Amino acid sequence: MSLTISRAIVDAILDQSRAEYPDECCGVILGPAGADTPIRHLPMINAAHSPTFYEFDPKDLLALYREVDDKDEEIVVIYHSHTETEAYPSRTDIAYAGEPGAHYVLVSTREEIAPATEFRSYRIIDGVVTEEEVSITA
Repeated sequence: MSLTISRAIVDAILDQSRAEYPDECCGVILGPAGADTPIRHLPMINAAHSPTFYEFDPKDLLALYREVDDKDEEIVVIYHSHTETEAYPSRTDIAYAGEPGAHYVLVSTREEIAPATEFRSYRIIDGVVTEEEVSITA
């Protein structure tokens, strides 16, 4: 299992994570249905406005699912940042992981690694977390 993602999208996620610090940032990357290809970056608002938790606003989520259906797209990546811990899914992240086909990307902006960041991807299926390789393209 692996995730292939463009440098432009990676940079956009990292920029968002730094801009929204100390709160966690979140969003999705969409692609053509059935292709597992992340193409369209869609930052979301962290409705929790929290440094330790993220959640999509229910209205935003409903609009997202309608848009995905209308454009024959799928959610390829669901991402968020961890501001004080490593880029590994928390118990809460695992419990809320409801898209078995999605890649779950986590970035960490914790102080010990600043100005660097961690960018890691996982599959989370039925509570089982499996890290996958990330290939960043031009």
